[in-house]
Amino acid sequence: MIKYIKEREGIMETVIKKCEEKMNSTIASIENKFTTVRAGRANPAMLDGINVEYYGVETPIKQLANISIPEARQLMIKPFDKSLLKEIEKAIYAADLGMSPNNNGEVVFLTIPELTEETRKSYVKQVKDMAEEARIALRNIRQDFNNMIKKDELPEDEEKRNLEIVQKLIDKYNQIVEDKFKEKEKELLSI
Repeated sequence: MIKYIKEREGIMETVIKKCEEKMNSTIASIENKFTTVRAGRANPAMLDGINVEYYGVETPIKQLANISIPEARQLMIKPFDKSLLKEIEKAIYAADLGMSPNNNGEVVFLTIPELTEETRKSYVKQVKDMAEEARIALRNIRQDFNNMIKKDELPEDEEKRNLEIVQKLIDKYNQIVEDKFKEKEKELLSI
């Protein structure tokens, strides 16, 4: 009987760890999404997700060029192959970042415009929606693991204890999402 209990506890520990790993993955995802929302300052992460056609293959811009920040509101994209300048410009236009690339024959410059109050509020709303998506993802993870625990037909007290552990995890990770949202909101609203 003791061996069975220890095996059961080991299985539940593994289940709880997997739950926490999935929740950590959700936090990493939301952090990544938050970096794509610009706050009036240059950030190379703004170009994440932009692909340039290179010999017929869509390739991330970061693999084709050095991206640096010469000034607080400016990005400089220096391609390894200068023949890519036009393709990089085309990809940036297609990404609709709200910025116009300037090509001087050597590098592409992106100047980040000042954010208006209306734009800032729009970005805060966008970030709030992203945070809500993360909360929904966390709730779905909780539901999946709660179902897994209930399906395992544990003794009532053990089931209740494991469900409480999952609930404490969701509370912890929801607070992390809220903190990240508040941090990004503050960044977006500060002038």
